[in-house]
Amino acid sequence: MLQLMRMRAQLPMAQAVLQEVAPVDGVHRQLKALTRRRKQLVSERMSISQRMQAELHGVAPGLLDITGQADNLWFLGFLTCREDLRKLKTVRRSTLLRLRGVGVSYAAKIALWQKSATFADSAAWVGPMIQADARRMLELREAIAQLEQKIEQLLLHSSLAKRLLSMPGFGPTCASELAAEIGNIERFKAEASFAVYLGVAPLDHSSGKRIGAKLPRQVNPRARDALLIATVHHMGQVAQSRAFYDRKRAQGKTHMQALRALARHLARVLFSMLKLDRDYRLPNHEPTNIA
Repeated sequence: MLQLMRMRAQLPMAQAVLQEVAPVDGVHRQLKALTRRRKQLVSERMSISQRMQAELHGVAPGLLDITGQADNLWFLGFLTCREDLRKLKTVRRSTLLRLRGVGVSYAAKIALWQKSATFADSAAWVGPMIQADARRMLELREAIAQLEQKIEQLLLHSSLAKRLLSMPGFGPTCASELAAEIGNIERFKAEASFAVYLGVAPLDHSSGKRIGAKLPRQVNPRARDALLIATVHHMGQVAQSRAFYDRKRAQGKTHMQALRALARHLARVLFSMLKLDRDYRLPNHEPTNIA
């Protein structure tokens, strides 16, 4: 009993972070598997792209300048059209024009590069690795596209996703990730626990004269990232939200602090939408009670 009495002060905090275990239907279980796999493949593609860009600068100076972006469909096709990277210098214009995505403009840029193309000695062993990465990136693009097609089909059967899509700035990718990670809104009895789960309601971590906050372990990082990305797009489409963000910046908040404050407000709106099963309705006037 004495131990329970000591824990009384912690009960409100516990109620704010705990989420109940609730059944999740098959649609949202599938969405979770597909969206998580998609995110993994996107991360792999970004990692390979960064590695390729660094290696291309060292092996074939000026080659990447043709496009500036290694993760480009036509550029990946060009890198893999010959077995030896060094032979790209002699690819004919007629062959270039047959490559997917290469038109007259890009063919001219490639021809200009070919006139002064040079390769480092390391091209003999680094070149095959670059081309292997390029082929892997092409595979990843195809796999991601297939996943996105399946996700869009599942979105039609997700009531959560349909409500999220009604919010300006919430596209299929962010809506599907949020719907998948939420699973069942009945898990959350209070808006506070919902906000904690989305990572936009840090818990108080003050001690003595020190004032601070920390993110609880109950935060879902995938849902948090999807919400923040959607918030950026939402802010660009809704003037009231942009004005709220600008006020926070004027108060001295950093970009991320102002963005999280806006995401915190959107979490309240989303919770109400999902609980009441209603679409988002754009306010007719600028809200004055959001914080």
